[in-house]
Amino acid sequence: MGGGDRDHANPLAGVDLAGWFEGHGRDLPWRRTRYPWAIVVAEAMLQQTQVARVTERWPRFLGRFPTPAACAAAPVGDVIDEWAGLGYNRRAVALHRTATAIVDRHGGRVPDGLADLLALPGIGPYTARAVRVFAFELDDAVVDTNVARILARATGRPLRPAPLQALADAAVPRGRGWAWNQALLDVGAGWCTARTPRCDQGCPLAVAGRCAWWAAGRPQPDPAVGSARVSGGQSRFAGSDRQGRGRLVEALRRGPVAAVDLAAVMGWPDDTARAERVAATVVADGLARRHGGTLDLGA
Repeated sequence: MGGGDRDHANPLAGVDLAGWFEGHGRDLPWRRTRYPWAIVVAEAMLQQTQVARVTERWPRFLGRFPTPAACAAAPVGDVIDEWAGLGYNRRAVALHRTATAIVDRHGGRVPDGLADLLALPGIGPYTARAVRVFAFELDDAVVDTNVARILARATGRPLRPAPLQALADAAVPRGRGWAWNQALLDVGAGWCTARTPRCDQGCPLAVAGRCAWWAAGRPQPDPAVGSARVSGGQSRFAGSDRQGRGRLVEALRRGPVAAVDLAAVMGWPDDTARAERVAATVVADGLARRHGGTLDLGA
């Protein structure tokens, strides 16, 4: 069943996504648990890392930091070290801060209230709702770039943030929020993709005749382009400040780095000013500490 009992104008009304998920859903390890901290870790990793990499690294991280208390008690440098290969190292610092706040404010237990979750450092609107849905099986709607793209195409127009969330909320069938949201994520990842959507290969919205963009012949511009929460792609990585930051953090995982070596370590041997500027952002983000003429991982 869909969410038509709440809003007959909702494009997802009448689409049995929860039923579709039973036959088409991905078997992912974090879908086999309702342990809230495990869900927090999975969502932190999945933000900008491929699912296959997270599948490999998620159990290892939990083996080292099985609870918020264990993560909070560890030096942040240990968390950064365990994050190696997952990209965007600031997420490791944010996760450590999240764990610390869970211990300090909630006795080490991940809260289920939306306001409490949003008040935690490193937890935004998507992650807060994802924890409520995937750990506590509450009937919120999670809206990442995949779900936002589906809803824009289903309605046939770009959506602003508030109407987008309201539309998603209205569609969730009571008591089936967990499967419903997992299904939407899978449709977005495998069928309603950004570049090569598989509309005519079993997309449940197209099959049910509930996608306005598909029904109109997929005219351009794609309504998902410019719609709220739909990512627009990343800037070039090679030669970027992000690449230099990543090289520095990777070097710091192996040991302290002398300030005089920053430019060489970051790949800009003839641009010490750039290396110092970018290194300062690494320190400001809590990824490293500076002790006189040396940098090391944050403690």
